[in-house]
Amino acid sequence: MESGAVEVQNSSRRRTVESNNKDTLIKLAERLPKAELHLHIEGTLEPELMFALARRNGVPLPYDDVEAVRAAYQFSNLQEFLDLYYQGMSVLQTEQDYYDLTMAYLQRVAADNVVHTEIMFDPQAHLERGIAFDTLFSGIERALQDGEQQLGISYRLIMSFLRHLSEESAFEALKTAEPWLHRIDAVGLDSGEQGNPPDRFERVFARCRELGLKLTAHAGEEGPPDYVWQAIKGLQVERIDHGNRALEDAELVKALADRQFTLTVCPLSNLKLCVVNDLKEHPMLTMLESGLNATVNSDDPAYFGGYVNDNYRALIEHLPITREQLHTLVRNGFAGSWLSDREKQHHLAVLDSMFNGRG
Repeated sequence: MESGAVEVQNSSRRRTVESNNKDTLIKLAERLPKAELHLHIEGTLEPELMFALARRNGVPLPYDDVEAVRAAYQFSNLQEFLDLYYQGMSVLQTEQDYYDLTMAYLQRVAADNVVHTEIMFDPQAHLERGIAFDTLFSGIERALQDGEQQLGISYRLIMSFLRHLSEESAFEALKTAEPWLHRIDAVGLDSGEQGNPPDRFERVFARCRELGLKLTAHAGEEGPPDYVWQAIKGLQVERIDHGNRALEDAELVKALADRQFTLTVCPLSNLKLCVVNDLKEHPMLTMLESGLNATVNSDDPAYFGGYVNDNYRALIEHLPITREQLHTLVRNGFAGSWLSDREKQHHLAVLDSMFNGRG
């Protein structure tokens, strides 16, 4: 090989190494526009806001201070987290509380360059405490509208059913939400997977499909691959929240790839809830290499130690992610969203321009 050709090849290799440098990738990930598709608004309740709302509403907390709450944020499984999660909700009492909660999240992720978010909320957890649907919904929606106008963050709203409750309870929540359904984009299924298979909710999801709502469900986090099958076959969902354990079933992986299902993956959540023991073991790259439309999300960031950029940073620090794979992950967030095709194309064009060095 001639010396000129060798120099060109070496220069190309240097550029590749530089572009895949972890610090370079982290900085790039931080400044890219992003979509978040898996976010529980109740899971953004930071300890400082929890205490502020408790004082405002006269709600007693079993903690002396903010640090005591943070110390309690140590879980060995999903159920231990959920117990604290539902306890924290007790401070949410008024429309202004829900507004403040949602606006705090939007202001935080604006700093992460999130430009679109698809937010889940759990009405049953509030209704059973005597909170009116209008109270919680109006506070959340008003903040989202203000966030769109003031911060440029578009949104979709996902009403999630709690799978540890009965399907009859889900139907009751759906009936309660009827006056607001034209302002809700989708329904989901969350809470503890163990012993709560998706097929228990086939009738209520069928009804939601008839009402024109988009459908998603948590499956394959703690639950087995069969729960993912149930979600796509029985519930006929359009995307899967989590989906880690789908990788245990080669036929399922092929079905998800062939049908271009989006998986809303939450790395720091997976670590905190012991779905993985070490982020070096996280299956994100396996998902991408298997042709799955995996995305990066924060789930319940106040409890799991990180918002969207924190999750990207953790993946880049612990996995050999390339610049191209980072591009794919961020693209998947917009492509898998429930934005209109025109809105998707706009965001993807901006994103591609930045990756091509024009933005």
